Amino acid sequence: MIEKVNPSHPDKVADRIAGAIVDLAYTKSSTPKIAVEILLGHGNCHIIIETSEEFKYEEIDKIVKRIGGNLKLDLQIVKQDPHLAHNQDSLIRCGDNGIFKGVPLREEDKKLSKIAHDIYDISSSDGKYVLDGDKLIICQSNVISSELQKLFPNAQINPLGDWTGGSDVDSGATNRKLGSDMAESVTGGGLHGKDLSKSDVAINIYVFLKAQELNKEVKLSCAIGDEYVDNRPYSEIVDIARDYINKIGGFEKLAEWGLY
Repeated sequence: MIEKVNPSHPDKVADRIAGAIVDLAYTKSSTPKIAVEILLGHGNCHIIIETSEEFKYEEIDKIVKRIGGNLKLDLQIVKQDPHLAHNQDSLIRCGDNGIFKGVPLREEDKKLSKIAHDIYDISSSDGKYVLDGDKLIICQSNVISSELQKLFPNAQINPLGDWTGGSDVDSGATNRKLGSDMAESVTGGGLHGKDLSKSDVAINIYVFLKAQELNKEVKLSCAIGDEYVDNRPYSEIVDIARDYINKIGGFEKLAEWGLY
């Protein structure tokens, strides 16, 4: 059983905006410290940024408009807590406490991901999908359900009828669709809106990739300030996550579909 949402779901719009802000932070510094939280919907976008970097209102508003449309921006930017900032003074150390789990993707996960991508190629508006064994549920906005039924004849499509979707129908918040992003690898930490020093980003990516490589479940825990995780320097884990982020095209791209 698995759920997948597409990049136009309001929660994913929030994740994508947060990812784009982190991308912007990395144009200002090679080692920015940043955490972004977003709540959007019904014409408004509320953003809190805790960061070591300087941002202009216009820079953030441009990102919001590009990804979320004509949303009114309510922005608060504060400096990162000095205790957290000093954690990284001399070397790259773990940026948070946490427990993490990487799980190999199942065929069910891969199948639903492909279905979601294929539908997004047809209609790039808000959509969410569930696969439970042979049961496929498709909720896709701004399509004619009967036309989509021809492509997926055995699916249950739009049970309440055709709908419009988007942030005028539903609010969106960062890190609310982690099951869609990480399949069964979900534990505690949110994947989006944070720099690579944060374990929620670096270790989540690391354990996910390691689970795919070993084809078995991988579990790790860490404490803020740890210099070693999984018997290797935390800086190496950050570099592995950095390589992955660079390969897919940045934090905004990560936020579109998650890790699969």
